Amino acid sequence: MKLSCTKENLQSGLAVVGRVASKNMTLPILGNILLRAEKGVLHLSATNLEVGVTARVRAKVSRDGTLTVQARLLTEFVSLLEHEKIDLDAEGATLHVASASSKTTIRGIPADDFPIIPGVPREDGIKLSAPAFREALSQVLFAAAQDVARPEISGIYLAVAEGQLTLAATDSYRLAERTMKIEDGTTAMKTTIVPARALNELVRILPDEGSVEAHFSESQALFLVDSAELTTRLIEGQYPDYKQIIPRSSTSEARVDIEPFSKLVRTASLFCKPGINDVTLEFLPEKKTIVCSAANAELGEHRGEISAPVQGAHNTVVFNYRYLLEGLANLKSASASIGVSDNVSPGVLRPEKSTGYLYIIMPIRQ
Repeated sequence: MKLSCTKENLQSGLAVVGRVASKNMTLPILGNILLRAEKGVLHLSATNLEVGVTARVRAKVSRDGTLTVQARLLTEFVSLLEHEKIDLDAEGATLHVASASSKTTIRGIPADDFPIIPGVPREDGIKLSAPAFREALSQVLFAAAQDVARPEISGIYLAVAEGQLTLAATDSYRLAERTMKIEDGTTAMKTTIVPARALNELVRILPDEGSVEAHFSESQALFLVDSAELTTRLIEGQYPDYKQIIPRSSTSEARVDIEPFSKLVRTASLFCKPGINDVTLEFLPEKKTIVCSAANAELGEHRGEISAPVQGAHNTVVFNYRYLLEGLANLKSASASIGVSDNVSPGVLRPEKSTGYLYIIMPIRQ
């Protein structure tokens, strides 16, 4: 392998793939990036056996070839070079890196031992707005379960139907759902569960404009964006039928300005019980007020209120303040509606304007 490229192009490609590579005592090569020069293009690839990412780098290739090099070393080394042309020349298991101001050799591992990133048929896919998809992902990813004891809810549920993509995530205590328009592609009904870690990586590389393509096989998903592609295995299992728990109506509903309401909740949270994170919301329709309170036997107690157009019945409910604040922060709106029915039913948050997003939070039962 022998080629020349700019530092800017090489550094951009390394930034796309570098985070996927990680130390592995059993398979050290998983900490490496695969460099593959072929047909006038430098391909950079990394995988952790669950997620695989490949970036294409513009380069002048004079000899095809492959080699793997430690991801962290190569990424940090290239970042310290001057903004100039870089020459790469691989001989055996050694990579020679030359620039106008330096000459370096980096020991690598032959590419024969690098895991194969599975291929996914590029048929019957969907096309989405990249910035819209990034926003949709950011609105649900935080709600996925961190515990892999129930792998199906550690991923993000994706459903394609009638020209729309629905994304959902839950950890059994709260649920976030977002729908968005499909720009082009299959109209056939399809559902799948994609690991949250893979989609977190995808969020990082999605551009501020343009489109992203998604293709799905029985066990893998492929996302194509600009000069990069991300492949991930899918999670097997049945996603919970979460539609059943979405309240169709609420006995109490209020519109709140998110910034002052969040401040009200954060203030009360200073006095919640450790480990429980409980704050109490009281909806007072006759006073057009929401009261937020918390009490701790060791620290004291707090009670604050905010004016809000409360409609319906008087209601009192206890929520985990962390879940409540995260839901408010991800509405991407200046104001929101919050609906509750009683102290054992889920509360529902929606942004002021309909954006196809809702957030459900289960109450803490006293």
